[in-house]
Amino acid sequence: MEDFIKVYNNKPKLLDQLRKTLRLKHYSLKTEKSYVNWVRRFILFHNKQHPQEMGTADVQAFLNFLAVELHVSASTQNQALNALVFLYKHVLKKELGVIDAIRARRPKHLPVVLTREEVQKVLFLLPETQRLMASLLYGSGLRLMECHRLRVKDIDFSMKQIIVRDGKGFKDRVLYCLSL
Repeated sequence: MEDFIKVYNNKPKLLDQLRKTLRLKHYSLKTEKSYVNWVRRFILFHNKQHPQEMGTADVQAFLNFLAVELHVSASTQNQALNALVFLYKHVLKKELGVIDAIRARRPKHLPVVLTREEVQKVLFLLPETQRLMASLLYGSGLRLMECHRLRVKDIDFSMKQIIVRDGKGFKDRVLYCLSL
């Protein structure tokens, strides 16, 4: 019996197991923090009941609560769903059934897009270094962290391209820019 207690006490906690699995699968740190937060909220919503003892109906109830009571956006609800599906599939090794939750509404308005003149006015108001970075983001399609990590040797003026190293998903990619 004592051996069982030692083994049980040495078993990592659920959120630590989740973190470890996310890191093994090379998820970003921001995704890890977000998923851990959603799983924590899910557990607290169900009065600290362990997810192993819960199932599809409990996940559905949580997602319904997010949509109906908290009025979260559709993307927020999807993020919570993805976190819980990851938990059940990769950490608990338990399949969830079909989740038929009330879906949060997607906004029906069109996004506001700045004209070229408005973009130029905004860029002109920025300090020199920030203007350069914002111009790169706007004109090349770089992500913010890719721009921060950009080095001089990653820009090839003769080929008019920018080489992004270890971008999203730790993948390299090449951006072709007509105006370099």
